[in-house]
Amino acid sequence: MIGSNDSLNERPIGIFDSGIGGLTVFKEIRMVLPHEHLIYLGDTARVPYGTKSPEVIRKYSEINMRFLLARGVKVVVVACNTASAAAIDHLKEQFSDIAVLGVITPVVSSLATLDRVRKIGIIGTATTIRSGAYQRCIRETMTVEVLAQPCPLFVPLVEEGLLDHPLTRQAIAHYLGDLKKAEIDTLILGCTHYPLLAGPLDDYFEHRVRIMDSAYHVARELKRMLTAAGSANSSEKTGSEQFFVTDSVESFRRTGELFLERPLTDIEHV
Repeated sequence: MIGSNDSLNERPIGIFDSGIGGLTVFKEIRMVLPHEHLIYLGDTARVPYGTKSPEVIRKYSEINMRFLLARGVKVVVVACNTASAAAIDHLKEQFSDIAVLGVITPVVSSLATLDRVRKIGIIGTATTIRSGAYQRCIRETMTVEVLAQPCPLFVPLVEEGLLDHPLTRQAIAHYLGDLKKAEIDTLILGCTHYPLLAGPLDDYFEHRVRIMDSAYHVARELKRMLTAAGSANSSEKTGSEQFFVTDSVESFRRTGELFLERPLTDIEHV
């Protein structure tokens, strides 16, 4: 839950991801909530989560939660599709005294308000797709056809900065040929790295498919939650930012600047 008092309002928002992809969520939150203090934890030493078992992902997610709670956060955003799919219910049960927001429910809730949604494609890591979390969430709220496809090469291509490269376009055609043949009308980007591929994906589908970025919808749901609870930061100053990583600071800085399109400072190894 989120309480409502002045000291709580000034506390930071905690955001964690298996590595660096959650910076797409961080970026949207900063845009929507410019006055909030943000703490980001990237578990870069144990990335990727997408190839690990649900039990291991829950364990790592608990450790990440405890790290952020020790820094006095007022809400935690699980900015990782794999952790949201495998661990969100577990985290809400284990840490029932704080609000925990994943990346799956907000985008599906937004999808349910749109017209002409009949055939949805979902792309993500192997664990996210195998968990069926997106599929279940969609089918609980909508009567539509759902097609899911893991795309394991997309993450390393993004982290290498090969956003508009022939190799990336070949990977897109390799993984998404069946979704294109099926004539999906909506594509959910079920991995926080994938928004950086939105342009090539849009090109591949010939601009005929609605592309849903979970980061956009998470940020707006977070703002709604804070506003409803009266716990948004009322300061007119730009909020502070802290970044923590469990592996190389310099590697995170290089790729993080690609994601955020600006210099990154105040990064600490933990």
